[in-house]
Amino acid sequence: MVVRHWREEPCTVLHVTGDLDVAGAPRLRAELEQALAAADPLNVVVDLTEVPFCDSVGLGVLVSTLNHVQEFNGRMILVLAPGMIRHLLTITNLDRHFETSDSLTEARAALASAA
Repeated sequence: MVVRHWREEPCTVLHVTGDLDVAGAPRLRAELEQALAAADPLNVVVDLTEVPFCDSVGLGVLVSTLNHVQEFNGRMILVLAPGMIRHLLTITNLDRHFETSDSLTEARAALASAA
């Protein structure tokens, strides 16, 4: 798994490539912790369009991050391609809790319009 993050007003962007599973989840968690510590305001976009697989451990990282962001009145948007992760959120009813977008541009625009 490869995770890159950068600041791009009005948010912090994380781009994830590879499987979000028991092996990759600690890497994502570490990158998220580093990115969130520097984020002000706490608006985060997680681009998962290049993540073909996510297991329960990976999903747990996303849920705990969402809870943390919401605790501090921030927003987190997941950028998703059609496929496995979108389906996983639907069957677990987490699609009701996560804000999602089809593109990084759309996610940034949603955060900018709320600022």
